[in-house]
Amino acid sequence: MIWAVLLVVLLDQASKWAIIQYLKLYETIPVIPHFFNLVHTRNRGMAFGIMNHPDFSFGFYLLAGASIGAIALLVYWFLSLDEQDKYMAKGIALILGGAIGNLIDRIRLGAVIDFLDLYLGSHHWPAFNVADSAITIGAFWLAVNYLFFHKKTST
Repeated sequence: MIWAVLLVVLLDQASKWAIIQYLKLYETIPVIPHFFNLVHTRNRGMAFGIMNHPDFSFGFYLLAGASIGAIALLVYWFLSLDEQDKYMAKGIALILGGAIGNLIDRIRLGAVIDFLDLYLGSHHWPAFNVADSAITIGAFWLAVNYLFFHKKTST
């Protein structure tokens, strides 16, 4: 699990470093017209821009604390897995790597760097990053494994 976590954090931070180096804040580079842009945005809030207010400093502490708590719970969950739940560990690793990647930004910059902009016409999905993608894929992986492959214990 440690290697997967480190890989997610490395890919996330390297991609964000590249965005900072090559795009000015709020700059956009079209990649696939009418579908995908690279952008440079900062999100002080949560997913989808929730709590993304420049004058809401309490939000920083709330989100940083929640991230640290979530990371601790994920580590505990991983350590309590049985050997037969090794597939669940992959999802936990993705979520953990994403949470750490975004926490690094939040502590270092006071905001999370987002740069992937998917859209159709004028309808944009909120910008996101590699860490957000890892968290989403990890959560989906956990849900699928829990629903379809997790051994149920009888009571």
